[in-house]
Amino acid sequence: MGAGKTSVGKRLAAELKLPFIDTDDAVVSVHGPIPAIFEREGEAGFRARELAAVAAALDGEPAVLALGGGAVTHDPTRALLADGRALRVFLDVPFEVMFSRLRYSNGVRPMLVHASGEAGARALYERRLERYREADVVVDCGRRSSSAVAKHLAALLRERGPQPAA
Repeated sequence: MGAGKTSVGKRLAAELKLPFIDTDDAVVSVHGPIPAIFEREGEAGFRARELAAVAAALDGEPAVLALGGGAVTHDPTRALLADGRALRVFLDVPFEVMFSRLRYSNGVRPMLVHASGEAGARALYERRLERYREADVVVDCGRRSSSAVAKHLAALLRERGPQPAA
C-alpha cells in the first residue's frame, strides 16, 4: 500500500507501450467496492476475487500489472505469480514515505483500517516485507518520483530482453 504501484505502473506501461491493468480495479469493476467485499465476505472472499483477476491478467496479452499490497500474502496468488509468466517487481519504499502517502490518499484501504494507526500499519508492512522481497526485481525507490522509477524499470526490462508480463 502506498508504494506507488499504480503511478509507476501506468508510466511503465506507457514507456513500454503495453496495456496497464490494476487488479484492484478489475475486482471492483466486477464485484463492487473493495470495502464492501471485505464487509460482505471478509479478506478470504476478496483474495479469491483478486486471484481470479490476477489469473485473467496473466492469461491475456503482455501487460504491466499493479496488484494490491496484500496479494503476495495469499499463497495461491503468490504461486501463480511465481509460475514464470510474470516478472515480479517490488517497489521498495521506506515505511515512513509509504505511510505519509496513505494518510493523504482518498481511498479506503480495508487492511489499513484494521491496522489501527501507524504502529499497526508498520506491523502489517513488516509482516508482508519478506513476501515482497521474493520479487524477481527489487527497486529501491527511496524518494524518487514515479516517473524516474518507471524510466529505470523500462531501461532494466529492455536490457533483459523479452519478458513475461510484469
